[in-house]
Amino acid sequence: MSPENRQVSHFTRLLPYVWPSRRRLLVSFVLAGFVAFFWGAILSITYPVVKVLLEGKTPAQCLQELIDEAEEGIAKAKSELQQRESENPVDPQEQVSLLRKKARAEKKLTTNAQRLALYRGAEVYALPLIPQDQFLAFTLILGLILVLTAIKLVCMFCEEVLVGSVVEQTVMRVRKACFGQILNLDLQTVRMHGTSNLMSRLTYDIEALGAGLGLLGGKLVREPLKALACLGMAFWVNWRLTLLSVLFTPLAAIIFQRIGKRLKKASQKSMESVARIYQILEETFDSFKVVTAFNAGRRQRGVHHRESKQFYRRSMRIVVTDALTNPTTELLGMTAVVMGVLPGAYLVLRGETDIWGIQLSAEPMDVAELSMMYTLLAGILDPVRKLSSVFSKLKRSAAAADRVFALMDEQTRVQDRPRPRMFPREIRQIEFQDVGFTYLGDGEARPAVLNGVNLSVQAGEVLAVVGENGCGKSTLVNLLPRFFDVDRGRVAINGVDVRDFALRDLRQRVGVVTQETLLFDDTIAENIRLGRPEAPLEEIEQAADQAYVTQFMEQMPEGAETVVGAKGSNLSGGQRQRVALARAILRNPEILILDEATSAIDAQSERWIHQSLQQFVQGRTVFLITHSITDSLLAFVTRIVVMDRGTVVATGTHVELLKTCPAYARLYQARTLTPAAGDGGGGPGAVPPVAGVWGARAEAA
Repeated sequence: MSPENRQVSHFTRLLPYVWPSRRRLLVSFVLAGFVAFFWGAILSITYPVVKVLLEGKTPAQCLQELIDEAEEGIAKAKSELQQRESENPVDPQEQVSLLRKKARAEKKLTTNAQRLALYRGAEVYALPLIPQDQFLAFTLILGLILVLTAIKLVCMFCEEVLVGSVVEQTVMRVRKACFGQILNLDLQTVRMHGTSNLMSRLTYDIEALGAGLGLLGGKLVREPLKALACLGMAFWVNWRLTLLSVLFTPLAAIIFQRIGKRLKKASQKSMESVARIYQILEETFDSFKVVTAFNAGRRQRGVHHRESKQFYRRSMRIVVTDALTNPTTELLGMTAVVMGVLPGAYLVLRGETDIWGIQLSAEPMDVAELSMMYTLLAGILDPVRKLSSVFSKLKRSAAAADRVFALMDEQTRVQDRPRPRMFPREIRQIEFQDVGFTYLGDGEARPAVLNGVNLSVQAGEVLAVVGENGCGKSTLVNLLPRFFDVDRGRVAINGVDVRDFALRDLRQRVGVVTQETLLFDDTIAENIRLGRPEAPLEEIEQAADQAYVTQFMEQMPEGAETVVGAKGSNLSGGQRQRVALARAILRNPEILILDEATSAIDAQSERWIHQSLQQFVQGRTVFLITHSITDSLLAFVTRIVVMDRGTVVATGTHVELLKTCPAYARLYQARTLTPAAGDGGGGPGAVPPVAGVWGARAEAA
């Protein structure tokens, strides 16, 4: 599809979002028609102004001249018809020519008869109301211009208000639809787009799209109607001279098409720069503590300066191209006026009806007709000039539409089957069968994160998945709630591929606590309620008690109604993790995923969370991702899975793995070299007291 057709299709795709406001839009179109009518009517008053002011004639004399001209035209047309009736040519071509001459004479007769009827009506009904004194008549004409202008401006005001309301409602609908589309995408696709890019499309691009829509419903309707009104009246005065004026229209179309391509391309580049600036701002503000600690303000200013300069250069391309539009329009418009007025002036000054044998007027023109025609052609130039001023905005809006609807067309890589299976009432077993997975890259091949992973988990097991950073442990458990889908193999529940279940049903049975605790700028109670929106306050309080949230929540003046701030900034790391755990507890899931849930908190908060989990995990299947094994964790973990370089290298109890798995022994010994305060750790290689329990369990087994 060509860029022009794509632009049209994208604006056409806005119709479903505009349709609910169609009545307001229709009324605005009607008002735009009134504006155009009054615009043409005001300009056409040039004729009586010239007659009264320059030629010094009274309204009665002007009207009488018009009546005389119409009667004279009727007489000439009748005489010509009588002459044609007497002709009787034999040659077929001459017969056709005669018929054409008769048709023209009949048309002149009809036109002059209509004019005469109009003038006679004005003589009877309007002339008695018009003062015959020249100054009073001129004053009345100016008063009429003032009244018509006031009515036109009222219509224009109402039209712009209606169009503005339609635009704002449409922008709101598009933004909601776009936001909903993003929420339906899979996690990998959202990460590839990036927060700054998505923010740019939801804000800057949609606002630019709305600006273009406002032009389509406002100036791009009203101004062409104004030009058409003047053009129609100019054709009525003298269609031949007016036709000369529009000869430059194809040339103007070609020029504006080329300018439009440059504007759209420059606008797309400019929007990409805006997205990059958003990214720099996001990184700087999110990492403000690091920037401050390492005196990196100068570096960030430099990065921001370079991208701002890039945005400036790209924006200047738009400015230069846009600046070229107005002079081009002005020159072409004035040339068109000259092409119409110059021959007309020749006809008036020489009293002729043709130039070089080419007939340009049915009858000799007078100064009043020439002045009226010049005014009407100038009246066409003004709307065209205004349209040229919005040309760049329309192209920028088209570029924004490309970006917005490209996002709307994005397909999620994690989709429901056409006919998903019913999720089992009881989960008996979870299996990872020959699982392979590779993250998508920006056109570059990336190494596999998981390769041939096989793991079977029985219901009620508490698995600790351990390994060095980047070994794929988080990716593995993220495949279970289908944050991503496997590239090879499958993840199965009770022998059924999780891709055969409805996403909503699957995720309803899974609770997740992430390493980076994500809280919303709302109350503690509402952040916990996110786990189950319909939960009553009593159950929220119970979940808060189980997760030791009540312990610090009661010390706050507003208790559960305390606002946690953006990303939970008003709480400590341990407090945020406990709120996140309470959210998962309230969901009451059969499968619980804890992804490094205690990696960034103090030892005391970690013990509290583990004490809470020791009670909560009973009867649930738990995946606990960690790179460090502690005593409080070993108290309720039933099995440990060791991963290395995207594969499962060993499974077993703590004691078994210390003896049989060197990779696990290294991980555990690295932790015991610097034991956390209060963890009860010993020196290198020391086995904590709980190890004896695990050893006894192993021997008993």
